[in-house]
Amino acid sequence: MKGQIKKAVLAYSGGLDTSVIVPWLKENYGCDVVTLTADLGQGIGETAGLEAKALASGACKAIVLDLKQEFLDDYAFPTLQAGAVYEGLYLLGTSTARPLIAKKLVEIAHQEGADAVAHGCTGKGNDQVRFELGVKAHDPTLKIVAPWREWSIESRDDAVAYAEAHGVPIMSQKESVYSRDANIWHMSHEGGILEDPWAEPEQSMFCISASPESAPDEPQILTVDFEHGLPVGLDGVPMSSVELLSTLNEIAGAHGVGRADLVENRLVGMKSRGVYETPGGTVLYAALQGLESICLDRETLHYKLLVSQKTAELVYYGLWFTPLHAALQAFAAEAMKPVTGAVRMKLYKGSATVVGRKSPNSLYREDFATFGADNVYNQSDAEGFINLFGLPLAVKALIGRESEESAAVPAPTPASVA
Repeated sequence: MKGQIKKAVLAYSGGLDTSVIVPWLKENYGCDVVTLTADLGQGIGETAGLEAKALASGACKAIVLDLKQEFLDDYAFPTLQAGAVYEGLYLLGTSTARPLIAKKLVEIAHQEGADAVAHGCTGKGNDQVRFELGVKAHDPTLKIVAPWREWSIESRDDAVAYAEAHGVPIMSQKESVYSRDANIWHMSHEGGILEDPWAEPEQSMFCISASPESAPDEPQILTVDFEHGLPVGLDGVPMSSVELLSTLNEIAGAHGVGRADLVENRLVGMKSRGVYETPGGTVLYAALQGLESICLDRETLHYKLLVSQKTAELVYYGLWFTPLHAALQAFAAEAMKPVTGAVRMKLYKGSATVVGRKSPNSLYREDFATFGADNVYNQSDAEGFINLFGLPLAVKALIGRESEESAAVPAPTPASVA
């Protein structure tokens, strides 16, 4: 394989796999390696010291980009605005991050004069598809190297042995049995006992949310402020996207909000169990739905539900940079223009409940909806509406009755005919 590639940009997390990929690329492709680490808010210490570690592993250059705000403003929050949820539970925390990383891989490849990009995704997962489709959407001439689809490394022990043989610094502590992905939006957990769909997740597995049982015994009320379907503040205080979600994650996580356990259908064809922690995002989805209920007319709201499901599929499948996704996102942005206002949320032992909503664009009219006396709605008008709305049912019933009556009349005998 040597000589096929001159320089590769590697999506680098600093974990064992991507650390080993650095010398593996150099050994097998004879190329220089530039590492790119996307700081998406993975957590304390997740990106600290990665530049030095990448260089010590053999990279010729190590780049770390703070992408938290771009991730929320251009990927996670627009997906929220579209109401996209995959298979009813997954709020797409990993799925929305991958197209951004892919885009940056291409940008850095152009900047550094690289002719290839590389990633550490396995051949069983969705992320390989998301990364590679994102790269192809921006520069299909770049070569893509996926070592897990090529090398002979099959286990952690194999990877450790390879790292030690090539002088790659590795962490001394025991690696978690779970495969995790984290960013400011969520944390996912796969593997370990979760591979048995009957097994209950261990409490020790969770990292950013308290158990509902140990959450405070008193509920907490907070208000989420939206403009055009995008979150802009908490309790009337304007905030940047990063500040808002960081604050909401801390508050909601303390109340055990945002846990989801599902067996999902992966794009590559298999079913996989994932457990997700999305405390702030869960509150935002529930709050936005509450605000939509008073700001969107019935037909727009119902059609948006269809758009939301299709958007979720496109994002999950790695089809972010497609004409259809752009069109659906444009619909969501247009439809959500009137969705401005505030939603009061109650957080209590794992639940995030809408307890109040208000908007200058509200379509809700108390004088129309009241069960008390009113002067704006003539109840007798409903009779004509029901007659017209139910006309197809009435016609169907009449035809059925006529058919039954015809069948009940006995056929004439030959004698009676004579």
